[in-house]
Amino acid sequence: MPLLEITQTRQISASVRLDGATATQVDQYAAFIHASADDVVDKALNYVFSKDRDFQDFLKTPQSNKVTSTLRIRKVPVNEAPEQPAKKPIAGVKPTESVQVSKA
Repeated sequence: MPLLEITQTRQISASVRLDGATATQVDQYAAFIHASADDVVDKALNYVFSKDRDFQDFLKTPQSNKVTSTLRIRKVPVNEAPEQPAKKPIAGVKPTESVQVSKA
């Protein structure tokens, strides 16, 4: 039996607006726990959702399935890695081959 159980989840990209002070605290908390800001927001929301008893009761009602989405989700093609933009040379600098330097 493996010692670790890895659960892959489907992640999406979404835009949200935060108060400036909240955004700063998200970054500070991420630094504090050595995680990304995305992880902080995701885990904090999951924590709140799981602890709010009224919300848990709401999820059991038919109304919870009829909620209109207001989250701005960025559409990404399925099974397609994002393309890396081609690197452009700096103006006035020509690309050269690598040069080896030998000690005399």
